[in-house]
Amino acid sequence: MLKIEIWSDYVCPFCYIGKRTLEQALIKTGFTNQTEVTFKAYQLDPATPVDSNISVYESLAAKFGYSVEQAKEMTKGVALHAQKVGLEYDFDHMVQANTLAAHRLVKWAAVQGREAALIEQLLNAYFVKAEHIGNHQLLLNNAEAVGLPRNEAKIVLDSDDFLTEVEQDIAEAQQLGIQGVPFFVINRKYAISGAQPLEAFVDSIKQIADEEGLRPAVKPKSSKETSYCTGDTCNSE
Repeated sequence: MLKIEIWSDYVCPFCYIGKRTLEQALIKTGFTNQTEVTFKAYQLDPATPVDSNISVYESLAAKFGYSVEQAKEMTKGVALHAQKVGLEYDFDHMVQANTLAAHRLVKWAAVQGREAALIEQLLNAYFVKAEHIGNHQLLLNNAEAVGLPRNEAKIVLDSDDFLTEVEQDIAEAQQLGIQGVPFFVINRKYAISGAQPLEAFVDSIKQIADEEGLRPAVKPKSSKETSYCTGDTCNSE
């Protein structure tokens, strides 16, 4: 069994790209059913106001000392990278968001057996639909969309439930020296940093599986070789 832990944040564009690329690599190598994936919380900017309506372009411009137009240019390569793994990012309508509540809600969803569904829902909501995932009402809508009880989700959001679990993930990232996401840890022995190209993931999975004495349970999927632009990571403030 490959046990993959992924440190990521819901406002990190490379995290969604990396998630999708890993999924494609597991299908291609035939290890999908022999993999246990766990997502770990990470916050790129914990200081982001919960009620922020600042656009992603304005946020990037302030962070890097760019103009808004330069920030727009910055995102074009990321959007192209996303397209190559089947994702259509809507940077034009995205706003910066504090993700602490989203991370707590996902920890609760994991107890309900709906972690994977809610993670995919939230990433899609933010990057494809440009929803403000720091907003509690939108978080409740997305929880409900994956079959979670809205009233119970509201109780979680209105409290500090699962804050300790989120803080533990972030502290563990610090202990491991993780400074950017996505960051993948496999079987607590191997690490992959950033949204690497598909073939890099495929090669890594094959090598790790071989070292661990694992063989694919299903025949690896045959597909055309696809070239992806160089992967990257999102770094915390």
